[in-house]
Amino acid sequence: MNHTLSINEIYLSIQGESSYSGKPCWFVRLKGCPLRCKWCDTAYAFEKGDEKTFDEIYNKLDSKPVNLVEITGGEPLAQKNTPELIKRLHERGKKVLIETSGSFDVSPITPYCHIIMDLKCPDSKMSHHNLFSNLEHLKPTDEIKFVVASYEDFLWANHQMKEHDLSNRFKVLISPAWGHVKEEDLVDWMIKNDVPARLNLQLHKYIWSPRKRGV
Repeated sequence: MNHTLSINEIYLSIQGESSYSGKPCWFVRLKGCPLRCKWCDTAYAFEKGDEKTFDEIYNKLDSKPVNLVEITGGEPLAQKNTPELIKRLHERGKKVLIETSGSFDVSPITPYCHIIMDLKCPDSKMSHHNLFSNLEHLKPTDEIKFVVASYEDFLWANHQMKEHDLSNRFKVLISPAWGHVKEEDLVDWMIKNDVPARLNLQLHKYIWSPRKRGV
């Protein structure tokens, strides 16, 4: 059986975030997301997508000798066939990353990919969707990301790091919400509060226009 997924776009660029930042990477952006984060920068993926078979996805990814593939969205785990795609890409020798909101169970994909899980801060208006049970399914090499849109978000993120001992269990990233928090302010907060996290900037937004797609 050749499964399908609704795909918004597939493109080759560099990884703009996470510990893989700067590396050439394929991006498979899936359609749809049940969350509506206040600062979302991929709202264009909410409704628009084309149905593609797994074979069509493989053919695109095999067109260039780049082994790193990120599954993203929207929220990629909102589509039921996403775990199967991740498993099959892993079996084909790809290094698979997934960026997920953490509002869906990650346990089916844990063995097959590197998970970058976004814990939603209060200013996103979506923090009630955080599925903290996912922390029990992450590997030590996986990453937790906080996107902060205010100092209050920063304090909340810092509290979660301490409450769940995140920095001793996983890699922890903290990002300024584009247009809401200045990078230098976030660095200042991190230093003054001894935050055990890695500053995570969206590299692609500094190279190209912040609104440019497919880069």
